[in-house]
Amino acid sequence: MSTFQAIERAVQQLPAHELAEFRQWFTKFDEAAWDAQIEADAGSGKLDALAADALAEYHNGMAREL
Repeated sequence: MSTFQAIERAVQQLPAHELAEFRQWFTKFDEAAWDAQIEADAGSGKLDALAADALAEYHNGMAREL
């Protein structure tokens, strides 16, 4: 059995209150991982082209208020 399968089985067996706690923990964990990836991508320049495109669209009047 793989580690993933073991985790999956363990999560399936959690009582409702522990599943709620796990969801809260995992949400925070996942958000932190996402933030770290975005920061790494921004720092390495991977997002520069997207930012340039967005700014060009804004300056050309192709943006709208949200």
